[in-house]
Amino acid sequence: MLFKKTNALEQTQPSKNKNNNGFSQQLISISKKNSSQVLEELNTTLAGLTEPEVEERLEKFGPNEITHEEEHGWWWRFFMAAKNPLVVLLVALAAIAFITEDIRSGIVMSLMVVLGVTLRLIQETKADNAAAKLKAMISITATAMREGKPQEISLKNLVPGDIIKLSAGDMIPADVRLLTAKDLFIIQASLTGESMPVEKFDSCEVREKISPIELCNICYLGTSVESGSANAVVVNTGSKTYFGTMAKSIATQQIETSFDKGVNRFTWLMIRFMMVMVPLVFLINGLTKHNWVEAFFFSMAIAVGLTPEMLPMIVSVGLSKGAILMSRKKVIVKRLNAIQNFGAMNILCTDKTGTITIDHVILEHYCDVKGEEDDGVLSDAYLISYFQTGLKNVLDRAILQHNEVRKLVDYEHHQKIDEIPFDFSRRMMSVLVSEPDSTVRLLTKGAPEEIFRRCSHFEIDGEILSMDPILIQDLRDEYEKLSADGFRVIALAYKDLEHKPAYSKADECDLVLKGYLAFLDPPKESAAPAILALQKHGVDVKILTGDNDLVSRKVCHEVGLPTDKILLGGDIEKMTDDELAQAAATTTLFARLLPIHKQRIIQVLRAKGNVVGYMGDGINDAPALRAADVGISVDTAVDIAKESADVILLEKSLMVLEEGVLEGRKVFANILKYIRMGASSNFGNMFSVLGASAFLPFVPMAPIQVLTNNLLYDFSQVPIPTDDVDPEQILRPRPWLIDEIRRFILFIGPISSIFDYTTYFIMLYIFGCWDPAKASLFQTGWFVESLMTQTLIIHIIRTNKIPFIQSRPSWPLIATTVIIMSVGMYLPFSPFAAALGFVSLPPLYWPLLLLTLSCYIILTQIIKAWLLRKAWI
Repeated sequence: MLFKKTNALEQTQPSKNKNNNGFSQQLISISKKNSSQVLEELNTTLAGLTEPEVEERLEKFGPNEITHEEEHGWWWRFFMAAKNPLVVLLVALAAIAFITEDIRSGIVMSLMVVLGVTLRLIQETKADNAAAKLKAMISITATAMREGKPQEISLKNLVPGDIIKLSAGDMIPADVRLLTAKDLFIIQASLTGESMPVEKFDSCEVREKISPIELCNICYLGTSVESGSANAVVVNTGSKTYFGTMAKSIATQQIETSFDKGVNRFTWLMIRFMMVMVPLVFLINGLTKHNWVEAFFFSMAIAVGLTPEMLPMIVSVGLSKGAILMSRKKVIVKRLNAIQNFGAMNILCTDKTGTITIDHVILEHYCDVKGEEDDGVLSDAYLISYFQTGLKNVLDRAILQHNEVRKLVDYEHHQKIDEIPFDFSRRMMSVLVSEPDSTVRLLTKGAPEEIFRRCSHFEIDGEILSMDPILIQDLRDEYEKLSADGFRVIALAYKDLEHKPAYSKADECDLVLKGYLAFLDPPKESAAPAILALQKHGVDVKILTGDNDLVSRKVCHEVGLPTDKILLGGDIEKMTDDELAQAAATTTLFARLLPIHKQRIIQVLRAKGNVVGYMGDGINDAPALRAADVGISVDTAVDIAKESADVILLEKSLMVLEEGVLEGRKVFANILKYIRMGASSNFGNMFSVLGASAFLPFVPMAPIQVLTNNLLYDFSQVPIPTDDVDPEQILRPRPWLIDEIRRFILFIGPISSIFDYTTYFIMLYIFGCWDPAKASLFQTGWFVESLMTQTLIIHIIRTNKIPFIQSRPSWPLIATTVIIMSVGMYLPFSPFAAALGFVSLPPLYWPLLLLTLSCYIILTQIIKAWLLRKAWI
């Protein structure tokens, strides 16, 4: 048997009844043991697990997945769709109808619920399936030792006892105990909120009453490696990790966007409106007609009519449709609301390297401090890139793949002794190698300005000279000349050292500057057109890069971005948030930035009311991706960047950014159509129903007729998410403006009431419906007129132009309009007429209805045009 005793491996997967205190004690116990004891307790070795052991442990402990990442079935989606307050309200009203034996009303309300929930369920399922297919193309892996060999393993297949290797840019794939660590710094912001990285070690003293998160040799799922390297053993996986124990509460802590807030405000506005309106209608009809049962059912039907029950479906279908369209363009939308945020975005901040520039960097020059080609510079650069264990970026790959390098370097005669990993504060890294003559040489590469600070000498033509102050500017001029030509420049230095047990950052001093590496990192072909397209649609593009300002300025020039104002990381350090916000508003290029600078720029821009997107692919982009309204990354990004993003681009072309922006604006425009229409219609109906209830000797429309009207009207709105949107409506970002909606309601809503009252006049005085015996005729006449006006209003509201002439709706919307209007005219003559309380309408009614509809359309169009001229909507 693999598990012969109850040991730490059993303890690492605590039962559901195990409390957090027991969980903490288990981690503390693991932390106190030395590496050998930990391996013994977990029944593993440094060579890793065998395949049979992995299979048995996967069977025992399950995949390394936490609760909120589980895929839910259709029943769960159905529940999420049905729990909306508007749906719950309709279900409650339907239940009341069935209890009071009003079966017809109960059936109609049930059909409304089924229509809204089913459409939402179908569309969300399509979106989820499309996203799942694309997500399968992206894999986040960990390097694990299996049967003595390092292998890239999918995170979900890790098990307790796996030996893993960690380097810069890696996500911590589970709760792990460090076995070895070299300058390892971990970002724990996802667990602690602390933005500064924390150094971890392979051993430490554990004090009493310590929190598990403070254990310095334990790393947790959900955190990431900023710099350094380590070997570790997996202790806990999946829902049994520290992060997994918080998964349920974390999953519910979603940030509410301005769009969410706006939709929720509108929803509850309509519900509060209904809570005032319905009791008023009930009392007026009860007191004037003295039939309290009929008044109750009529007011209940009015409650349904005032409920914007299709809003959840319209929002969900609109966002899902956008996600599906984006998936066809190889864009993964991880969070549906990111579609709307795309549309609302008015500033896009982006990293330069790997996003604006191509993903294949070329090493063009390797030269000494005079700018002359030097094979020794290339040879040392190769040794650094070859021996480093951290994340090999595009620059390292360019060095390793250079055509000349293998002819120059005999790496088999060099042995790696130690490594000082890269971090963003030093902006450099070093490896220590033994030369063929047994000399220990420290080889360092990094940002030229950082290397310069640590150099006391430079090498030229085989001689080593002191870096006198008078020569320093001449040395700088050489690499600045390369930068100004658009090259990304890395400086190379070295130092010979004595043998000693360990080396650290303190050894990176008194270096000898050897030369420079110049990389060509040209912009993507799609970068300039994409930036131009975004600017055309009201999105300002800003470059936030850790690179130097000279090469960044060159790239910006090539993609058409102005560089008259540049803000450097050192300047940002000295600014207050208000000063930074003011400067950021007018600056396009930010250079020499640390990750914390990028995050801060995003935060101050958002604080000024902007909707900010951020696009990046590196370790240093993760904080900014999380801080933005919409985080965008690419398939080639490091694990932590892909995990932090809301949207992932699988294609190299950046033109898909413009398509994402336009798709988001179309979604918002179509949702706004429904909100405007529903709000104005409800506001107008308030005056119509209250007035008719006060002076008519009968209810203006039977409860079953109100419900039938609402059901047909709902059906006519189903294609709104598919409707075409005028180019003018998506030209600029569209924020949520509740005042604009309020003005629209106040001016457009009462127009429908005007023509409701003209219909009352026609039915009462032309067709003699004052007689209660003709109540059915009155109700039938108002039913048809009300359904017609409500169905037509969407075509006026959907565009700022003249409907049908200057702007045509989508064919599905035209089709449902024709179908519903035809059904409305057919019902009074149909076999269902008696059951619904309808009677045949006289021939004179139809030309009068046509006149009413024509006047309604003309007046609404005039008022809409007046509001547009006033810039009130």
